[in-house]
Amino acid sequence: MYKQTLYKIVEPIRINTLKRLNKSKKWKYGYNKEHDLIVISKTGVIGDIYQIQGLNIALPKAPKNVYSRSKDKEEQHWEQIEYPKALKNVKTIFDWKGYPNEHKDKWFDYIDEEFNRRENGFWFNNNGKPTYITGTHYMYLQWSKIDVGAPEFRESNRLFYIFWEACKADKRCYGICYLKNRRSGFSFMASSETVNSATISSDSRFGILSKTGWDAKKMFTDKVVPISVNYPFFFKPIQDGMDRPKSELAYRVPAQKFTRKKLQTNEQVEEIVGLDTTIDWKNTGDNSYDGEKLNLLVHDESGKWERPDNILNNWRVTKTCLRLGSRIIGKCMMGSTSNALDKGGDNFKRLYRDSDIEKRNKNGQTKSGLYSLFIPMEWNYEGFMDKYGMPVFNTPKDPAYDPHGDLIDVGVIEHWDNEAEGLKNDQDALNEFYRQFPRTEEHAFRDEANNSIFNLVKIYEQIDFNEEGSLGQVSVGNFQWVNGVQDTNVIFYPDPKGRFKISWTPSIEQQNHVVIKNGIKYPGNEHMGAFGCDSYDISGTVDGQGSKGSLHGLTKFSMEDCPPSQFFLEYIARPQTAEIFFEDVLMALVFYGMPMLAENNKPRLLYYLRRRGYRGFSMNRPDKVWNKLSVTEKEIGGIPNSSEDIKQAHAAAIEMYIQSHVGIKEDGSHGDMYFNTTLNDWSRFDINKRTKFDATISSGLAIMACNKHLYKPNADIKREKVNLTFTKYNNYGGRSRIIK
Repeated sequence: MYKQTLYKIVEPIRINTLKRLNKSKKWKYGYNKEHDLIVISKTGVIGDIYQIQGLNIALPKAPKNVYSRSKDKEEQHWEQIEYPKALKNVKTIFDWKGYPNEHKDKWFDYIDEEFNRRENGFWFNNNGKPTYITGTHYMYLQWSKIDVGAPEFRESNRLFYIFWEACKADKRCYGICYLKNRRSGFSFMASSETVNSATISSDSRFGILSKTGWDAKKMFTDKVVPISVNYPFFFKPIQDGMDRPKSELAYRVPAQKFTRKKLQTNEQVEEIVGLDTTIDWKNTGDNSYDGEKLNLLVHDESGKWERPDNILNNWRVTKTCLRLGSRIIGKCMMGSTSNALDKGGDNFKRLYRDSDIEKRNKNGQTKSGLYSLFIPMEWNYEGFMDKYGMPVFNTPKDPAYDPHGDLIDVGVIEHWDNEAEGLKNDQDALNEFYRQFPRTEEHAFRDEANNSIFNLVKIYEQIDFNEEGSLGQVSVGNFQWVNGVQDTNVIFYPDPKGRFKISWTPSIEQQNHVVIKNGIKYPGNEHMGAFGCDSYDISGTVDGQGSKGSLHGLTKFSMEDCPPSQFFLEYIARPQTAEIFFEDVLMALVFYGMPMLAENNKPRLLYYLRRRGYRGFSMNRPDKVWNKLSVTEKEIGGIPNSSEDIKQAHAAAIEMYIQSHVGIKEDGSHGDMYFNTTLNDWSRFDINKRTKFDATISSGLAIMACNKHLYKPNADIKREKVNLTFTKYNNYGGRSRIIK
């Protein structure tokens, strides 16, 4: 049975502390630095703490009385609360003024409660379970009109809105970068948030961008404007201009002023200070909204910006529209599926990775300033949601029905598998299906098959296999000299933030097997495997990025106790200094007792090994005999990257390995290549732009190092046969003659 959850309830606070602060109502909305969590409760009291994609979010505490549409547990689910008929004909505050006070008195409590739900959120029983939705989510479900009428309640959307509320509450955060599946409802949810926020904000501006200007305009006219038009009168400000504008929606008179006092006293509208708030859209471009101050920026279809438009460049510009100095004054709601990587998807992927909550700078911010969120397609696939908003993962044994009463007779996982199975013979179509309906982040960023020189089918088979069941095969950590004393023994210690990923270690007897000959150290396990390395020479770079140092370890077929032809180590990192990288490489070589083949166009690493006495660990290029090596090659080893023959041999080595050891093999088993970063690098490799693919370079060198016999030159010296016979003479008679 397939099971999955998008969040877990955590308890990072001592129970006594929690009770004490709840009793005094000391919890403030926003980021709580002391307990490292984000409080989205506005009552001073918190309940459950959700952890969603690494973010701890404190929800309000459930009230004693929770709303239920029915006493029957099975009939408890979300349903729009009917709008009173007596209020449906009231379109504006001007209409309301014409009603007698006796009539108005009946609806003050109703209107006050709606404002309260908008502000603080709403609790309702869902299949017997008290369920909290944020005020923004409530406005979407209760008051937003979408293309199918009333929105459905979905658990995935509930968690999205909770995460979004945390993004709004966190003063360190610029907003959300949401990686989604197609038809998830994001455009309508973002439109609803735009209207909801704009109608309670003064002197503010709200902007919309999409993959094209036409798409942004369509979102504005077909989603934002209808939602605004259909708001109840007590939420709807007086707008300027046309009822259904094409380019800008301007709110002048604020809805939040029409509370009990204003409604009761019939204060003149003209006396109320206006909102002066606008919603508009812009054409797609790097400088859209440049120089403007925004309260909210909606970035729809941001993963589908095609060149020359660049979502990364645009975000660098528009990010400044959301802050004054260091103070963040606005938020961005960004969501999209991804294009193929070479069609703009690579920029969105980079932005998404730069938004990882687990990777923050000293200011507590991610590199992009956004928080990334991914919700797998099985949580949001239309037709597979039951009436409680929960996905039907597995084919149900008992009848299950969607919110419309239609029978769900197959689980979403089986349905998705069947779709994928039918597309296996068309890799480009399959990859497009994965991008549109991803179950993993890797699915979402799959590239087109025709852009790869390697077998993408096998690569993606291996990636899928790794994601499903190989998590326990890989350990993360670092190497360290015993007691910190260099040139002794090396140990590996686990560290979740470590730079090394390993899937196999040799036995204790085989570890640190170093042989010393004439004062030079040599690897003692050369028969078991070898490393490939793509180094770098300069510690700092102009842009602060630069290429990363990359190291891969690969076993050979041997009689020792080690898995044959398996990549056992992956290192892709750029430490603060090049010397740290060099020492990391050296420790890995010593620990495994295996040699390394590295490119010598960046020779500092190789000189470092020679200076430390480890020249014997640096392999010579396998395609030349010793007396054909250059002076530098004899001194430090390594292989050049300039030769076209070597480039081709390098790519061919990877191709050979993929064919034999990656994906589903001939016997039906899967390969044991567990490093998805390298597999993804292989999938994108461009032989004409090799420098961008550090993992491919080093892994290919590891394969060549383990198969060096294949590159042995035709170096057997051809010697002419030496004629060792002697001239013979005929000495009969008076004169000798040569016998020919």
